[in-house]
Formats: sequence, structure tokens, C-alpha cells
Amino acid sequence: MAAVACVLAAVSACSSGGTTSPAPKPTPSTQPPTKPADPAETAKQQAIATYRSYWKAMERVYATAKLDGTDITKYAASAALSRPRNDIQNMQKDGSSFSGNVTVNNPTVTRADLDRKTPNVSISSCLDVSGWKVLDKDKKPVALPSKRLTKYVSLAVVERWPEGWRVIRDEPQAGQPC
Repeated sequence: MAAVACVLAAVSACSSGGTTSPAPKPTPSTQPPTKPADPAETAKQQAIATYRSYWKAMERVYATAKLDGTDITKYAASAALSRPRNDIQNMQKDGSSFSGNVTVNNPTVTRADLDRKTPNVSISSCLDVSGWKVLDKDKKPVALPSKRLTKYVSLAVVERWPEGWRVIRDEPQAGQPC
């Protein structure tokens, strides 16, 4: 049996002309090797992605005037979660809601403290709420002052928790247009 196996192996290694072909030489890759991702840069990008997701969830919270059925608790905690909770109570009393969207422009990490027990990142962005409309209890747009600030600087702090990144503070900078 062992002899049969050796013969089969030898026959399969031969070409139809009775000579063996040399193994092909590996060709060099045309792409440069990829660098490993910088953990600090990855953390900053994750924090920015969480901040953007936070605002998408905030749109839903203010459109429905409730936290249930939104992803806000996946992206917000602490003061960043208290503010919509308080606003919702007032909105439910008067029946108001919001429609439209908020645009987060140019989110930039201004500080990263990633070596702490709870790593955090500070983000500055230009928040554009010009597409966000306040609706009354009949779902009709509420007239707002024409000279109101609709594009302003917002400063946020995002922390990395065991469950993922969370916005813990998001503060509009009154009087700072962008």
C-alpha cells in the first residue's frame, strides 16, 4: 500500500512530457503593505461617529417627543441624556415636536485624553439646525424669529465606556455662529 501511495504521488508530480515544472516564483505585490491602524486615530474616529449617531438619535427623540423607540441611550449619557429627557417633558405638556434634520458639520477632535481610566475626547463642530422645524400640537410649523442663530458651534465630550462611546456633554456656544 505504501508503494502505491508513493507511485501515485510521483505520477501526479510529473507533467505529460515527463519533466517536472519548477514552482512558480511569487510575484511582488503591487500594493504597499498596509500600516497597522493608529489606536489613537481609531478612537478619535469612533468618538466622532458616535457624536454623529447621537444627533441622528436626537432627531428621532425630538420628532416623537419620547426616548422609547430611539437609540439615544446607545449614544448619550449623563447631561447629554438629561437635556432631551427634560425637553421631552415640556414637549409632551404642550404637544410640540420637531421635524426635519440637524446637520453636524466639520466635527473636529480638539482634545483626546485616551490614557485615562475612562478615555475621553472633546469635539467641536458646527451644528446646523436650519432644517429642523418646531411643530405645534396640530403638527403645524411654529413661527420662529427670522434672525435666530441656526448654525452655531457646539462643544461635546465623548467618553469610552465598556459598552462603547457615549456623548456625556454637548453644549451649544451661545452667540458663536459658524
